[in-house]
Amino acid sequence: MADPIDEAILLQLSRNAGLTSAQVGDHVGLSPSAAHRRIKLLEESGHIRGYRAVLSRAAQGDPSTVFVQVTLDDQRRDTLLKFEQTVSRCPQIVECHLMSGESDYLLKVLVRTGDSYERVHREVLATLPGVRRLVTHFSIRAVVEPA
Repeated sequence: MADPIDEAILLQLSRNAGLTSAQVGDHVGLSPSAAHRRIKLLEESGHIRGYRAVLSRAAQGDPSTVFVQVTLDDQRRDTLLKFEQTVSRCPQIVECHLMSGESDYLLKVLVRTGDSYERVHREVLATLPGVRRLVTHFSIRAVVEPA
């Protein structure tokens, strides 16, 4: 995508998805209707996949953030597929990345106040298919997070 106006629209919406077409248009120099048309085209082309609310930590139950490196038994397609399908159904796992390097996956896990990482480890993570090894890292605090 080489169009500077589309890039400016995407930048504005990435900063604040709640902007109206008129507000986006004001920022990028378009009329509200032209901005609306451009936004719809960006959605249809897949450049905008959706919109979401960014919740405060309090609204999420003041969770602890835990990063878990996962090493699987093997790299077979079936093993990876089963693991990924299962992970996508675990509400505590908010991100899952296939990695290069020592581990196969990196998970971002939110453990809400009142819950324990021990329970999540025992009942969720250790039961994931194909897992050979889990290495856990507890976040002390976030330095940079999505706005």
